[in-house]
Amino acid sequence: MADRPPLPPFTRETAIQKVRLAEDAWNTRDPEKVALAYTTDTRWRNRAEFANGRAEVVALLRRKWTVELDYRLIKELWAFGDNRIAVRFAYECHDDAGNWTRNYGNENWEFDEHGLMRTRHASINTLPIPASARKLHWPPGPRPTTHPSLTTLAL
Repeated sequence: MADRPPLPPFTRETAIQKVRLAEDAWNTRDPEKVALAYTTDTRWRNRAEFANGRAEVVALLRRKWTVELDYRLIKELWAFGDNRIAVRFAYECHDDAGNWTRNYGNENWEFDEHGLMRTRHASINTLPIPASARKLHWPPGPRPTTHPSLTTLAL
C-alpha cells in the first residue's frame, strides 16, 4: 500500500497541509480521485447518510455532485492530534433550479499509518442564500491561494 503524505502523527504544519490537500481534491468534484484518499474500508457519516468502503463513498459523491452544482468548498483546520484532524468548512452550490445554498459544517477525521482516512464524521447545516450573497468565487477546481480563507471571510 502506498503512503499518502503527510502521515501521522501530525504537526500543525502537516495537519494544515492535509486539510488543504483534501479541500483541493474535493474541489475537483471527481469522486474517484477524492476516494483515493480514504482506506478501502473507510467509514463515513455524511449528514444522515452512511458510507462504508470506497465504492459507497464514490456513489455518495456522485449523487452529491449531481445535485450540488457549481460547488466551491473551503476547509480550515480546527484541531489536530496524533492521527486525527478536525476541520470546519463552508461550501456554496446551487440546484438545477438556480437556488443557492451555503453549507457549514465540521468534520472529524481519523487516519491510518499510511495517511489514508479511515473514518470521516461530517455534520452539515444548510442555509439558503441569494446568488448575490455568495462569497466563494473562483473558476472550477482548487481554490486559488489568493482567495480569502473562512476566517478572512468571517464564515
